[in-house]
Amino acid sequence: MDILVNIIAESWHVLVEAAPYVLFGFFVAGLLKGFVPDSFMARHLGGKSLGAVLKAAVIGVPLPLCSCGVLPAALGLRRQGASKGATTAFMISTPETGVDSMAVTYALIDPLMTVIRPVAATITAVFAGLLINAFPDDKAEAQPLAGLAGSSAGCTGCGCGGSCASAPSPTVAGRFMAGMRHAFGEMIEDIGRWLLVGVVIAGIISAAIPENALDSYVGTGMFSYLVMLVVALPLYVCATASTPIAASLLLKGLSPGAALVFLLAGPATNGATITVMLKTLGKRAAGLYVASIVVCSLVLAWVTDHIYVALGLDIRAVVSDVSELLPHWIGVASALLTLALVAKSFLPGHSHGHSHGH
Repeated sequence: MDILVNIIAESWHVLVEAAPYVLFGFFVAGLLKGFVPDSFMARHLGGKSLGAVLKAAVIGVPLPLCSCGVLPAALGLRRQGASKGATTAFMISTPETGVDSMAVTYALIDPLMTVIRPVAATITAVFAGLLINAFPDDKAEAQPLAGLAGSSAGCTGCGCGGSCASAPSPTVAGRFMAGMRHAFGEMIEDIGRWLLVGVVIAGIISAAIPENALDSYVGTGMFSYLVMLVVALPLYVCATASTPIAASLLLKGLSPGAALVFLLAGPATNGATITVMLKTLGKRAAGLYVASIVVCSLVLAWVTDHIYVALGLDIRAVVSDVSELLPHWIGVASALLTLALVAKSFLPGHSHGHSHGH
């Protein structure tokens, strides 16, 4: 019984720390959705140049789409003329990091990891995109439309990058409201329950695993990276939800580099993403996609651990000391609001993003 109470207490603690940043991230996501037109994306991502891949990676970084939400968006880009490499770069950098997960990383881990994470996502994305453009499939490129119809079936909500929503009204207020409805309606629906799952897993880790357990079992260095890779690759976890899990693992003795492997590989790969890649971009691209994530995660993890050592930072001290950023009542209010929004997404009538005015 005690352990259950403990898990609930720890989960609540994580949610209180993370919630203000989650809500802020959703807010920024709503602004991006409301004010950055889809056509802007397509115009910049065509072609096989380094530029197109780099832009796709950089544009993907702030976008708060989970690995399910990114699929329709990426396939839309591909349809609008983005190269395979650019599409892949977008598919990697987008779920690996976003404004919402960066805000939560700042809240739950530390400022350095908040910077490392988007940089690592960009490097991985560019590496994969360039590889895929450099080794194109021998056969003619299949029409990317063919696999589209059945591909997003695994995702709840619409999340299709706006193609099934009505055009936002041209007024600033109209766009703002449309963006907010998207963020606090559809996006909460797509990501919210996963985030809570992540919070509960973090609570279980905090309550059930003894201090420093990972030091003795997983250790540090390459072995710990490989263990995290095996855990993260098949896991379905979005960037925001992976953050509290990583933070609680850090407190139990995981190295910053091994945590980064989890943060990069967890959100970018899962059954759904890989199936869709096989369908739309072909076997070779899908293989290069997974290989790029594996190679980059391991190399960047090694670099990250060395950065922390060189700077003399003990990430555990920072993570355990992290809760003083905001007044407690803001955290509690935000946590309750987050729970209310997620609960609302379960109500009948909200199942397909029919959000009524607030």
